[in-house]
Amino acid sequence: MLFKPMFNGSIVALVTPFTEQGEIDFPALDGLVDFHLENDSDGLVIAGTTGESVTLSGQEFTEVLSRVIERVEGRIPVLAGTGSASTKAAIEQTGRAAELGADGALVVTPYYNKPTQSGLEAHFTAIADASDIAVILYNVPSRTAVDMLPETVERLSSHARIAGIKEAVPDASRIEELCARCGPDFVVLSGDDYSCLQAMRQGAHGVVSVAANVVPDRINKLCMAAERLDWPVAEQIDLQLKPLFNVLMIETNPIPVKWALFEMNLAGSRVRLPLTRLDRKFRESVRQCLIEQELVEAR
Repeated sequence: MLFKPMFNGSIVALVTPFTEQGEIDFPALDGLVDFHLENDSDGLVIAGTTGESVTLSGQEFTEVLSRVIERVEGRIPVLAGTGSASTKAAIEQTGRAAELGADGALVVTPYYNKPTQSGLEAHFTAIADASDIAVILYNVPSRTAVDMLPETVERLSSHARIAGIKEAVPDASRIEELCARCGPDFVVLSGDDYSCLQAMRQGAHGVVSVAANVVPDRINKLCMAAERLDWPVAEQIDLQLKPLFNVLMIETNPIPVKWALFEMNLAGSRVRLPLTRLDRKFRESVRQCLIEQELVEAR
């Protein structure tokens, strides 16, 4: 493999904060990056699903990614979400991420056009062939309507620039099969907070986490415990976080996590259409969970 695996542990699927006018909130973005550096996050995903990538313009992608890379100063890896339903567009976006200094590209399977397995293999091969940085595959059939199967991933894993996969199918047997097929140097990351501990039991190297936006220190401790095979400690942390994992999926991600960050005074609650702010009927549930997790104080 051309790229030494550097993507493991607790990787934050970072939100993109917006002002009330709907513009990028750069001071809030700086604050969030500092928050994760101070709380031992192992990496950041910029302009992924949680970062509302599909609503960002090309200029905004450039501005957000370059701002984060400059702020991080090489202390932790930065992955850029560069996927597209168009292979050509994904190649161009991955190239742009490389130019800006990203450590790798997180490339989601093409959405809406539903390629076959051979189409997926050709798509990712073309992107990796053109890339100067590591490519992390991203399989999330609940959003894309296509499931990249383990045998397809196995064939792609032999490519020198394809370093791993974020697997968001919450199935431990899927993780186990990916690890067995692709070998120890191929990074397998859970893409689901609720099942990430079980994924790490089956060999996953870490998690790309939504919850780490609000509890980066605890997700880091969970991953560290799993890495040293300290399952009792990992299970205790996971059990404590299960209510948070649940509440952050009470509506479509990233709606709840943005509301949580708003309650914690870390960022605004604004999301971009067609998403809307957290429904009022769920707001007290989110706040109560944050109180129980000792993230905010009771009023």
